[in-house]
Order: sequence, then C-alpha cells, then structure tokens
Amino acid sequence: MARKKMGEILIDNKVISQGDLDQALIRQKGTNKPLGKILEDMQVILEEDIAKALSTQFGFPHVKRFSRHRFPQEVLDKIDTELALAHLIFPLKIDNKILYLAMSNPLDMALQSDLSFKLAMRISPCVATPDEIKTAIKKHYLSDIPVDKDEQTQNILLVDNQEIVLNAAEATLKKEGYSIYKARNGAEGLKIATQLHPHLIITDIVMPRIDGIEMFKALQANGEIDNVPVIALSAKTSAEDEYNLLEMGFFDFIAKPIQPIRLLARVRRALRQYDRK
Repeated sequence: MARKKMGEILIDNKVISQGDLDQALIRQKGTNKPLGKILEDMQVILEEDIAKALSTQFGFPHVKRFSRHRFPQEVLDKIDTELALAHLIFPLKIDNKILYLAMSNPLDMALQSDLSFKLAMRISPCVATPDEIKTAIKKHYLSDIPVDKDEQTQNILLVDNQEIVLNAAEATLKKEGYSIYKARNGAEGLKIATQLHPHLIITDIVMPRIDGIEMFKALQANGEIDNVPVIALSAKTSAEDEYNLLEMGFFDFIAKPIQPIRLLARVRRALRQYDRK
C-alpha cells in the first residue's frame, strides 16, 4: 500500500484545509520548493506543525533542540556535509548497527534505502524541523569554514571548477568593492552559501561532485536562498539552454567566456533586485 502524500497527511491531521492544499499545489508548480515550504510561505502552517503531523501519522520520534548536544565524530562521519545540506538530514546516534537520523522528510524511503546500503546499517528516521536540522549542520559541520561577514560590503559567492574563470571574475568584481568568496564545486559552494548567506551567487552549471543545478535546487529546497539571486554561467549558449535555466528559477544567465562589462552589468542588476527584497 502506497504511503500518503504530505498534503493528504496534513489534511488528515486537520492541519490544513483542502482549499489550502489546492492553492499551495498551484504555487508549487515550476519551483523546486517542498510543499511544506510553500504552505509556510502562505502563513498557513509552521514547520513544527508538519513535524507533529508526521510524528502522529507514522509514529516517528519527534526530536527537538538536539543541535545544542555534542555528537561523537564517528557518528557525524556517517553523513557528509553536502548530503546533510542537500537532504536536510542529521545523524543522531548509532546503536546496534542502527543509525538514528533526524530528517525533515522521513518519508524519503529512497534516501534511506541508499544510505542503508552504503553504510551497511539500518536507518531509523526521526522527524525534525528544517530549521533545527540546519542549526545542527551549521554548528557541527560548518564551523571550520572561514567566512568573514562584513555588513558594510556586499558578498558575492563565485562557484566554478575552472581556476582561470574564478580569478578573472574575482578581479573584475573586487575592483568594484565587492567582497568575493570562491568555491571550486557545487559541494563546496553549498557549504559556503549556507553559512555565508551571500547577496549574490554566480555559479557554473557543469562541475564535479555537485553541479550548479543540483546546488541551486538544494539551496532552494532548504530555504537558504529564497531572496538571493543566482546567476548561471554556462558554455552552452543556445536560446533553449538559457530558457531552461531561467525556468528553473535562476535570476539570470551569462554565457562563457565571460565579458567583464557584461558581468558587471548583470551583477549590479541582480544586487538591485536583492536590495528591494
């Protein structure tokens, strides 16, 4: 028997109405946002409401305030940083070859199956709010990332696996007084973006480990870049390629090789948009 979808669970637990669900599903089309995030943006529910409903419906343990606790390194090492960020999961403890895992979506059976096979352990899901998981990730996984937040300057994150592209873009933008942070793949970009909350992200699309699209979807899904414009860089310059990227939600598109004047114009336009939000 197939498990119920999130919307059905929330209706069954009288958290939302059918009208709320219908409106949320319409808003969700064309985005990568989870249904819960859409409903939260509509101010219909809180994250805690979703966690309670999942716990009640399926009997998942509901874990809270775990970010303040200490965790053995051997437990943290079971889940790498980019996986934790991409899926909003956090390892809690290991007991008799069972990994207890805080999850914002404990119904993600495919992820649990993959982890169980990879780790040779059984996964026991616990439900937690996305905010609680993000707080735990930042505290226990991201503390080693050097990020200097300067409130007087605008921070731009550049993500590209080509050093020559990173250095050229950095030189152009630093002359204009922007504070520049660099990442050489989507996994590194995901970590820095989560901690830095930059004013603008400029990312290549084709990269190793996690590419630009995967990084963008992960950040969008966990709510880290709702108000942050993301510009896509790509050597694929057809009208169809540009259309597809903009349809995904990227703020703008810049073709490679990058022209400094074009880069500056697009950056200024994106930052003006950021300032209005």
